[in-house]
Amino acid sequence: MLYLFNAILFVLTVIGGSVPLWIRQLDEKRMLYLLAFSGSFLLSITFLHLLPETFESHVNYAGPLLLVGFFLQLLIQRMTHGAEHGHTHIHEGQSIPLASIFTGLAIHAFMEGLPLGFPYQQESTILSLYMAITVHKLPEAMLVTSIAMQVKNKKVAFIQLLFFALITPVASTLTGIMSARYANISTTVSYLLPVVAGAFIHIATTIFFESGTRQHKVSWQKALAMLLGVGTGLLTLAFE
Repeated sequence: MLYLFNAILFVLTVIGGSVPLWIRQLDEKRMLYLLAFSGSFLLSITFLHLLPETFESHVNYAGPLLLVGFFLQLLIQRMTHGAEHGHTHIHEGQSIPLASIFTGLAIHAFMEGLPLGFPYQQESTILSLYMAITVHKLPEAMLVTSIAMQVKNKKVAFIQLLFFALITPVASTLTGIMSARYANISTTVSYLLPVVAGAFIHIATTIFFESGTRQHKVSWQKALAMLLGVGTGLLTLAFE
């Protein structure tokens, strides 16, 4: 199942990331709704599945490791300029640091793949995580393609999209293979779970803040998108 899920994740990421190649101007409002949905869904899966699995695994110092993940993502954000949130903080007229953005996103994507290959106690956790990360990667992949097209061309943008889409499945596959062969690898990954969870919490909450206005007001459409994300997350509990 691991290989099947990784293949589906790769294909869906490529399909979603290819949208800017044939649609010149993406609807900004719809992108914000997608971000609001993906952020709330990712946060729900983190709280409903990833964190319970972390604490059930009796990981020492899980709380401090959550903080490490949260602030590690803050450092990665300085490299990506917020690209993992589905947009960048680069103002018009500024040069686009493509290498920095892509390196930061590659680190982020690799971190996303680590928990996907871990042997969880609840089988529903892995499917739920794949669903959340897939939804989260769609706006990410679109932005990767859009930024690359501004700096390079469509061919180079598509090649970078393929590479980006491979990173998370490769990390997942490596974790799955190594965890099955070596018990100490599985133990090491269990300590990385709260780090990844902390990063997810940072990403999701940042999306919430940035999807509103300067007065932190959220439109009813965005609120509805967030509620749908939370509701979808709650529905995954039926998998158990």
